[in-house]
Amino acid sequence: MPKISVEIPGELLADLDEHVGDDGKFVNRSDAVRASIRKTLDMLDEIDARHGRLAADATRTDQGDADDA
Repeated sequence: MPKISVEIPGELLADLDEHVGDDGKFVNRSDAVRASIRKTLDMLDEIDARHGRLAADATRTDQGDADDA
């Protein structure tokens, strides 16, 4: 799986960390970021579909394309 580096404001990272760990919804930060990206992309796909901007047979895989990294 490709790795990326992202700069995140401290306040946003602190909010994220509240949901990570033994008492949180996510095992680690990477898991939380992946889930957020998936949800955002799904929402954007739904919006595009409503506006006719998404081909009916277009599907996105969770693996992504190595060339997109």
